[in-house]
Parts: sequence; structure tokens; C-alpha cells
Amino acid sequence: MGSSRVSFVEKSLIFAVASSKRLTYHLAALRPRQWTKNLVVFAAPLFAFSINLQSLLASLLAFVLFCCTSSSFYLINDIADVESDRQHPIKCKRPIAAGFVKISVAIGMAVVLLGGGLIIAWQRSPQLGVTISAYGLLQIAYNLRLKRMVILDIGAIATGFVLRALAGAAATNIVLSSWFLLCTAMLALFLGIEKRKAELRLTQIKGNKSRTVLKRYSLGLLNRMENIVTTSTVITYALWSAGPYLHGASTSWMLITLPFVLYGIFRYQLLSDPHEIATHNNNFKLGGCSERPEEVLLKDVPILMTVIGWIITCFTILWLKKQGMIV
Repeated sequence: MGSSRVSFVEKSLIFAVASSKRLTYHLAALRPRQWTKNLVVFAAPLFAFSINLQSLLASLLAFVLFCCTSSSFYLINDIADVESDRQHPIKCKRPIAAGFVKISVAIGMAVVLLGGGLIIAWQRSPQLGVTISAYGLLQIAYNLRLKRMVILDIGAIATGFVLRALAGAAATNIVLSSWFLLCTAMLALFLGIEKRKAELRLTQIKGNKSRTVLKRYSLGLLNRMENIVTTSTVITYALWSAGPYLHGASTSWMLITLPFVLYGIFRYQLLSDPHEIATHNNNFKLGGCSERPEEVLLKDVPILMTVIGWIITCFTILWLKKQGMIV
């Protein structure tokens, strides 16, 4: 009797551990680290200085819907690229490529997430529904064609961030400044170019170009593109933060936050510099960490502190403006 009880307990523990592992693998297949990109939806109330419970809840809904939609396409992309991912030194560890998540299960998860996200978005508001539907169409176009088209692939990545910002505006009924949208697009282009640079360096080290589009890129071309986009990012943010005179922020005190933006961009460029990678970065063999922007945001302490400092400064300016202490 005692041995039968022990056997039952052991079986229960084994089942619980196995279930926990399966849940972990299925959650990892959704790429939760990538959800940091969807935080852009909160930019609408923040940049419009409209911080209240209603706007935060509406932005949170848009964030969750974008997480569901983006994760569905991560699943679809991993299913479509399962063979090439198995040849990639990093992507081969993804749950679907590694065989931890069955393709049939991944398809079911993608259908539920995408269908549920679209239905809820359209029920919330037509504007939000259109924005998330446009993001879905963009992802389809990207996975089918755009990711193999030079320059347009980076443009598609940037458009995805602009749609995230527009989704936050649609959910909260906030009208965004054109300077803010341009700055979002330029910053997204910057991250996209940095991602391609890291991938290109990785292929030069490994000698195998996992992305077809990388055959059309060179580090020289990407560096020239980066110079233009970096300058445009700084200029558009400065014009927005200059205040209402240029139809930007509601107060010119936002210029105080410009140093945070400058440092963040320069720090990111430092992390992607080949000399820095070779001498100080353990990810040298992987071409650097700028291939994965979400990793930089979560793991690089100076950039994380810069983002936190920028947010605190923005909220301080917002509070002072509401108190009538600044204009």
C-alpha cells in the first residue's frame, strides 16, 4: 500500500514537471521577450501628456492585443522557417525548431491568438481594428515577400512600430503629433539597420547567410543608411520636444529629455561596434547583441537606466505642467 502511494506521488510529480516544461516551451514559442516592442502603444498617452486610468487601461488592452497578434505571426514564421532555423546557431534553439513544440499545436495557437486579437480589436473600436488588421497584413507581406527584398525589409520593420504607436492612439482616442510619428519611424529604422548589421557580421563569422536579403547588403551600405537615419531621429525628436510652436509636445521643457535620447542612441551604436564586441562583449562569436534589440533593452544596464531616467523625467515634466509650475 505504501509503495503504491509513493508510486502515485512520484508519477504525479513527474507529470507536473513534464507539464511545467511543456508550458515553458509553449510560452517561449510566443517569444515573450519580443513583447517589449509592443510597449510603444503606451507612447500615445505619454507623449500627449494624457496619463490617467482610462488611457492606461485602453493602452494596456492595445498592448495585450498586439502581443497576441505578434506572437501568432512569430509562430507562423517559425513554422515556415523551421528548416532554415535549424541551421542557425541561435534560432535552432527555438522551441519549434528544436522539436519541443509540435507544428500542429503551434498552428492551433497561432489561429486562436490571431483570431481572438482581431475580434476583440474590432469590437473595441473600428480604428483599433483597422490598425491591428493592417499590422497583420504587413506581417503576411513581410513573411511572404518583403523580408527578402532589400531596403523594403527594414521599411516593413519600421512600419510595424508606427502601427503600434497608432494602435495606442486609436485605443485612447488621442491625436499624435506628426513629429512623434516621424521620430518613431526613424528610431525603428535605426533599430532595423542595426539588426541587419549584426546579422551580416554573424554571417561573415559563420560563413552562412541565413537570410536571403543579406546577400544584397554590405556593412558600408548599412553604415551610410545608419548615418542618415540617426541624424533624422535626433532632428525629429528635437523638433517634437521643442514644444507647441512646432506642433510638437505640449511644453518645450521636453527638450530636457533630449540628452537621454542621444545617449541611448550612442550607447546602442557602441554595443554594435565591432571593436567593442571584440574586446568587451562575450557575444563576439554571435556578431554582437544588437541583432536582438529586446535583449539590449532588458540586459544592458546603462540603456535600461537611460530609459528609466527618460520616463521619470517625462513624468516629472508632466506633473509640473499639471501643477502650473511650467508652461
